[in-house]
Amino acid sequence: MTISFSGRVPSERQPNELTTELAALRATGASVLDLTLSNPTRAGLIYPDRLLQPLAAPEGLRYDPSPFGLHQARSAVAADFARRGLNVPPPRIVLTASTSEAYAVLFKLLCDPGDRVLIPRPSYPLFEYLSRLDGVVASPYELEYHGVWTMDVGALERAITDRTRAVLVVAPNNPTGSFLRQGDLDDLVDLCASRGLAIVGDEVFADYPLDPDPSRAISVLTQDRALTFGLGGLSKSVGLPQLKLAWIGVSGPATIVEEALARLEIICDTYLSVATPVQHAAAALLSTGAIVREQIRDRVLANYASLHALAAVHPACRVLRAEGGWYAVVQVPATRGEDAIVLEVLRRQHVLVHPGYFFDFPREAFLVLSLLPPPDLFAQAAARLLSETDSR
Repeated sequence: MTISFSGRVPSERQPNELTTELAALRATGASVLDLTLSNPTRAGLIYPDRLLQPLAAPEGLRYDPSPFGLHQARSAVAADFARRGLNVPPPRIVLTASTSEAYAVLFKLLCDPGDRVLIPRPSYPLFEYLSRLDGVVASPYELEYHGVWTMDVGALERAITDRTRAVLVVAPNNPTGSFLRQGDLDDLVDLCASRGLAIVGDEVFADYPLDPDPSRAISVLTQDRALTFGLGGLSKSVGLPQLKLAWIGVSGPATIVEEALARLEIICDTYLSVATPVQHAAAALLSTGAIVREQIRDRVLANYASLHALAAVHPACRVLRAEGGWYAVVQVPATRGEDAIVLEVLRRQHVLVHPGYFFDFPREAFLVLSLLPPPDLFAQAAARLLSETDSR
């Protein structure tokens, strides 16, 4: 019997050499210093003892489905937007189980099969999978580095075709750590409004700036000239990815927003994916979870400073400026390909890092490091990494 499977799901599932090498090393019992750590619940943070107690509220035993989520949960998210200086009322907030699901919902809203969305490059490789699963084509637009990462709006405009439906922006971007500047946002809004394109702004790392900059845009949701969606969630804002609650804020011209919400209601009512207990707990989780957010912020700031101090004694390695987020990019001598570099670092130093090509860096050699590990582990791993790459 022969079955034809959808081409949306990749058929190639063989582990790459780095994954195979890592499994073999761990099988020997060796300790590996992981600089790819992205799970805050495994980063040695201190979570309040009763943080999850609101999930046991008796209201969670009653199923009262609402396509966009319970009003009280959306009100809690609106209050969190207000904490960031944004006015997004509950009727313009849509709850989802994750930001990945939020993308899937928006692709269904905006795109027919074969339509295109513009995504930044370098950026998180998940976009390719998410778009492909919805039959959408992800087309890159370049971010350029000249001491700071910037968006070339002119190049972005040249990438638009008659099948383009939306522009994705990530602020701060993963892994470059670059924010969207207000001038770039103004240009982007002008472009999208004139070409009938939506803006999808992934702002999950917005709470983690590494330095102040008054030229940054607070959010894509600060304007109302183009249909715009701003994404966030518990995963990054309070370090609780396991609770599966994210949100979409909507802004833009009133009539277009109204039509978008009417269509979103049909999509969300079809799935009803957000669990009731986490919705009832949302206000308490966002309030109490601020303790975790502060720990993460302190952690990434300390590790970023530590990385710069270590790089100062390894002149062949350069830390590219990051403005926010949980990641740092290090440019190392391109004496070998990135695969060879990360494998050698793993074998010789027992340090795991991401190669830049995972994130579509256009050339070599770049390594991507998480700033989330405990500071002592991070400093030890970064010192080994820089020593190994500087000496080659």
